[in-house]
Amino acid sequence: MKHLGARFSGALLTSIMAVAQPGMAQETPGYNTEIPQGIMTPDEVDSSIGTLKFFDGAPYPETAEAAYDYLDRMHGVDAFLKGMPGASAQGLIKGAHSLGAVEAHQVVIFDNLMDSNSLFLTGNTSTVYVLPDLDLKRDGPTVVEAPAGMLGAFNDAWFRYVQDVGPAGPDKGEGGKYLVLPPGYEGDVPDGYFVVEPKTYTLWLFMRASIADGLEAAVQGVKDNLRVYPLSQKDNPPEMEFISGSGKVFNTIHSNDYSFYEHLNEVVQYEPLGMLDQETRGLFASIGIEKGKPFEPDARMEEILTDAVALGNTIARSILWYPRVDGEMSGIEVYPGDDSAWMMGWVDKNVFFNGADGMTMNSAARVTFHYPYTAVTPAMAVTIPGAGSDYGMAYVDASKQPLDGSKTYRVHLPPEPPVNNFWALTVYDNQTRSQLQTSQLLPSVGSQTEGIRMNDDGSYDIYFGPEAPDGYENNWLETVPGKGWFVALRMYGPLEPWIEKTWRPGEVELVEMD
Repeated sequence: MKHLGARFSGALLTSIMAVAQPGMAQETPGYNTEIPQGIMTPDEVDSSIGTLKFFDGAPYPETAEAAYDYLDRMHGVDAFLKGMPGASAQGLIKGAHSLGAVEAHQVVIFDNLMDSNSLFLTGNTSTVYVLPDLDLKRDGPTVVEAPAGMLGAFNDAWFRYVQDVGPAGPDKGEGGKYLVLPPGYEGDVPDGYFVVEPKTYTLWLFMRASIADGLEAAVQGVKDNLRVYPLSQKDNPPEMEFISGSGKVFNTIHSNDYSFYEHLNEVVQYEPLGMLDQETRGLFASIGIEKGKPFEPDARMEEILTDAVALGNTIARSILWYPRVDGEMSGIEVYPGDDSAWMMGWVDKNVFFNGADGMTMNSAARVTFHYPYTAVTPAMAVTIPGAGSDYGMAYVDASKQPLDGSKTYRVHLPPEPPVNNFWALTVYDNQTRSQLQTSQLLPSVGSQTEGIRMNDDGSYDIYFGPEAPDGYENNWLETVPGKGWFVALRMYGPLEPWIEKTWRPGEVELVEMD
């Protein structure tokens, strides 16, 4: 700093030094005679990270070291919360690859429905999932020939919505050819395709086939009509390989330990620079994740990031289990202001997390979706009477306590659940946010359950616990002592009483067993 001090004359330096000390009078006419205490830094400050010590505003080395540790930890927590969408999308694709679905023409299909063997965020047991993934860096422009009647969407490597497939997409449910172009593509674009232009090389395409006409017919319809191949092979596309995910043990969920950052780095290194905005790139760079550079944290930084991911995981789970409905999570309650535990997956049914004004990012809303759920499309947040589906999620009981697998609970559904198709309750594991693994391979009960017991007034009582109450064996979902769980209520083809909230499910009530 000598070169700066040398620029000041003695008189001017004396004036500046007067300003630099609290309470010191200033002789220069027209200047304040005292500095407001509120802008000063005391020599000692008690804080959540200890006592911070300064010499007239200059931090001592040990204080600066503590400050940097805290700053790096904050950046690590923020990187976990902001990086979750990319890590989750990568987890889904890695899970498919672990089954052998590596090339574009190799596609995972849950041909016998999704069961609790696989670790897959809040998957349901009632539709045929079909999950191609694309690598445009490897294959260049890629064609997806979508069958008629499919529901789905393209999501990019940062789990952002790109394009719908099906009734909400340009094929309008009739099926058609989609051409997916790599970022920055400048080649010719042939006619006859619905063109998709993502910001990333990697894409995950989730599609669902209805089983209204039977499971076998749904699966065969997919296998007969779905085609995925590079455009360069359009004249001689490879034969499709459909790989069953049903009954398979595999993982699609991102980690919640230090390895999270390693996985995040893989995404950043593989995808184009334009995948992320400048601020997010800067955040990741602050913890050592920067495109084109190795991620090699030293022992100090690795310890800090290990702590940061533990804090980030705790924050994510706190937002999910106990959303601040009077704050940034206002709009997530199914029954606002009624002290109900039933929550929606989307705050205000906004899949872009950008607030009511379309411009203000709600990071808590983004976390509460991406931590337990997958698949982003506006079509999933639009409620059309008699069509599509709608959801309610309960993470706690009526007393706002976590759901305990050693206890017995009941959900009462009033008469005539208002659905055009069917309703179902499914239980999930707190830890994995996947279907709870019990003796019930498909942990769901609903209107399609054989032998389900209806009460005399047309209502239903569904029980959750280690053992079924007598007479309610077909209305029961098994839970596991020592494990926590949560539940989803899915309404397929919801009708006006659900949409207008004149019909509502009961809370998850703790019941005493004899």
